[in-house]
Amino acid sequence: MGGQSRIIIAGAGLGGLTAAACLLLAGFDVEVYEQAGELGEIGAGVQQSANATHVMRHLGILEELRAVAYQPPVTEFRIYNTGEVLQALSLAENHEQRHGAPYLQMHRADFHRILAARVQALKPDAIHLSATATGYREQGEGVVLQLADGREVAGDVLIGADGIKSAVRRQLAGEAAPDYTGDAAWRLTVPVARFPPDFLEGKSSIWVGPDKHAVVYFLRGGSLLNFVACVELDEWIEESWTLKRPWAELKADFDGWHPDIHAIIDAADRDECYRWALNIYPDLARWSSQRATLIGDAAHPTLPYLAQGAAMAVEDAAVLTRCLQEGGDIARALARYEAARRARTGRIVAESRANRGLFHLETIQALRDAFAKRDMDRERSDWLYAYDPLTVELA
Repeated sequence: MGGQSRIIIAGAGLGGLTAAACLLLAGFDVEVYEQAGELGEIGAGVQQSANATHVMRHLGILEELRAVAYQPPVTEFRIYNTGEVLQALSLAENHEQRHGAPYLQMHRADFHRILAARVQALKPDAIHLSATATGYREQGEGVVLQLADGREVAGDVLIGADGIKSAVRRQLAGEAAPDYTGDAAWRLTVPVARFPPDFLEGKSSIWVGPDKHAVVYFLRGGSLLNFVACVELDEWIEESWTLKRPWAELKADFDGWHPDIHAIIDAADRDECYRWALNIYPDLARWSSQRATLIGDAAHPTLPYLAQGAAMAVEDAAVLTRCLQEGGDIARALARYEAARRARTGRIVAESRANRGLFHLETIQALRDAFAKRDMDRERSDWLYAYDPLTVELA
């Protein structure tokens, strides 16, 4: 398969746009259908380690991303109330020297804008808005994407990049009832100008403690601070990134935590505090059919405890492109893609899940003991960051 074979992508998020850019660059004709009425991303921070930024270099946008990103010198694991550093991951120059590509922390909106511009530079009319996917059918030598307004779009391959509520996933693999983890995630951003000079020394940090943890890192050249905090919560709430909650609830959730955490909470805009439920989804029996496949959250939704959700979607896009480039039978190419990605994504999902238990241990001594048995820097460098989807041997 190659040349001007037509690829349809449902979803213009980070994964869908990365897939579109990779495929267009490889010579495929691509059409992207997005339910939103305008291009953009909600949310705040996203982290891209070398396993993903290799692909950004391949797409020709790495330096543009670097210019709007922040490159942290280190990520420290710290005890929730004392600030004691348990371990550190070496990033910035060391990460790039080790793996040949940088570790970038970016605002999702910046990342999305640059990816969309790259797709449009490769094909100006590739992205179609206000186009909600409702299902598909495979027929003969092709596949037809069905849209909510009655339109039907024919192509050779369909990629479901439409997230955890994916219509393509639902038809391909059936309904997936999520299990609530018992965790809810707060998120907010704060301009760094509101803090004392050299606040947190520009370091990323993961604060761990009983029943909750907080992730702090910087965006936009260090001018914006991103805060995501996960708290154990008996009450299930909506799985929505746009659900606001009272600032006072956030403040109370972190009673007894370190003054630096409270400095962040106190500096936040009182009406811009968001909280949403974190769910676990069952593994899919299959990601692909004869002409359709899934990438990103549609294939393997994960908890955000390893900072690899978006990176996995980027990896998927690059590997799928390679499999389709090889030509031949499409069903075989999709099966090869799935085989090449299942073990790795499964490990990332499992380790993300395991980090919840590690980060939420009940006592300081338990945290010290658990981290003393691990070398997080070596572990992540050896298998997670060392992966290059552009060159890795395919199953």
